[in-house]
Amino acid sequence: MSLLDWLVLGGTLAFIVGYGTWRTRGQHTMDSYLLGDRQARWWGIGLSIIATQASAITFLSTPGQAYDDGMRFIQFYFGLPVAMVLIAIFAVPIYHRLKVFTAYEYLEGRFDRRTRTLAAGLFLVQRGLSNGLSLYAPALVLSAILGWNVHLTVWLIGGLMISYTVAGGTRAVAVTQQWQVAVIFTGMAVAGYLLVHYLPDDIGFTEAMQVAGHRGKLNLVDFHFDPKDRYNFWSGMTGGLFLALSYFGTDQSQVQRYLAGRSVTESRLGLLMNGLVKVPMQFGILLIGVLLFVFYQFNAPPLTFNRPVQKQVARSATYGPALRQLEQQHTVLFEARREATTGLVQALRTGNEAQVAAAQTRLQATDAASSGLRAEAQKLLKQAVPTAEAKDTDYVFLTFVLKYLPHGFVGLLIAVVLSAAMSSAAGGLNALASTTIIDLYQPARPGLAERHYVRASRLASVGWGVVGIGFATFAAQLENLIQAVNILGSLFYGTMLGIFVVAFFMKSVGGRAVFWSAVVAQIAVLLLFWRTDIGYLWFNIIGCVLVVLGCLVLPKERKQAA
Repeated sequence: MSLLDWLVLGGTLAFIVGYGTWRTRGQHTMDSYLLGDRQARWWGIGLSIIATQASAITFLSTPGQAYDDGMRFIQFYFGLPVAMVLIAIFAVPIYHRLKVFTAYEYLEGRFDRRTRTLAAGLFLVQRGLSNGLSLYAPALVLSAILGWNVHLTVWLIGGLMISYTVAGGTRAVAVTQQWQVAVIFTGMAVAGYLLVHYLPDDIGFTEAMQVAGHRGKLNLVDFHFDPKDRYNFWSGMTGGLFLALSYFGTDQSQVQRYLAGRSVTESRLGLLMNGLVKVPMQFGILLIGVLLFVFYQFNAPPLTFNRPVQKQVARSATYGPALRQLEQQHTVLFEARREATTGLVQALRTGNEAQVAAAQTRLQATDAASSGLRAEAQKLLKQAVPTAEAKDTDYVFLTFVLKYLPHGFVGLLIAVVLSAAMSSAAGGLNALASTTIIDLYQPARPGLAERHYVRASRLASVGWGVVGIGFATFAAQLENLIQAVNILGSLFYGTMLGIFVVAFFMKSVGGRAVFWSAVVAQIAVLLLFWRTDIGYLWFNIIGCVLVVLGCLVLPKERKQAA
């Protein structure tokens, strides 16, 4: 990066972190440290929810997902607006009436401490690991730019995030997230504009969309039902709905955002804001991935987007010659694809269906050859570097940023990725500390001074930060990161949602029934994930339904709602 890029990057991050820490210094009570004295306004809640959910993985991996698989990932979010309405109606009033610090605190009054501890434990495992993925994504960026060891980079970014989260608690997270969201939206708008600007002079946005549509990338809605298919209308409106209900209704990293609201109305409006903004935001990020695909129809893409590994293998005396031979074949294939794509655009302008069909036939042939070549290259890279990432789609957007953006804008886009990383991981870290102290530590050691619990919360933040950093070192072995995060959540969220559904709507069920139903449901979900190829979104439904059915089957022990 140039000096200007470093100034933009460093200045942006220093302002956000410094301002957030300064604004939120001196948090000495549990209410102020964990919930910011419950004074958040609706727009601040909405921005904080968006920022906590939109990690760096969203901006690194989602464009790569669209580049590889088109827009169909958007169906994952179809159930989210409905979930926001349901949570605003049913969950928010209960949490505010009881003035709980965590969602799981409510479960002890409704059931018993054992059920509260189980739900809190499921959250801690899931969110503790997810935070590691949120840290790995930006580490990928800096290690690729600077040539640093990725594990060292994880520790550097994690340390920065831990510092201001520990210092200022929930208010520090919320204040910094508002600026981070502004940087995120600005950077992505710039990236979208430049992608269109860098297309050939005779190719505008309309032609780019026509090319994308004829290449199968505008596959927004698929009504075909297939339980093995991860992304279709039915999985989004059912599994996606259940996942959103679980995430925003039972995951403390999100619940804590609207528990900080000054009233039920403010919290509800914050949730509804997220429901209105999230789907268009994800559409825009996926559209950037589609534009990247069109861009690389006219500009030569690398054989592999994982440039650090490619450079390492290229220097190898054993594997380097074979890689260079594959790259030469890739260049020839790209020229054929660019010529066929140009022919497709011309045929679409004239409306000549025969020419359109001929161009698509040529493109299908070059695509098949390119896919085979890339698979061969991936196999070669894996032989040379066994620890190389399984897929290179996480590097697609990063490659464009580093190679094509002008000075200054590179620093801005890197600031976007790091801002998203810190906002999401900090929100998760703050929630992990809250749950650890409120649901596990304080019940075991009640009656101590407020300052003691605040100090314990800070130590818990440091501890969970180290756990996330440790898991991040293994993230390179996972598939596409945006999918890895959602898979991890789906393994636990169904069971958690089932517990809360029973708590809210099945008043005759007591703690013993819901506890053992949840244990059985969680074991069943993990076994199904291990032994079947069911699309992961369905686990959100399966886990929830198994908990509810178990409570219907087991003998009732009446327990009045709190």
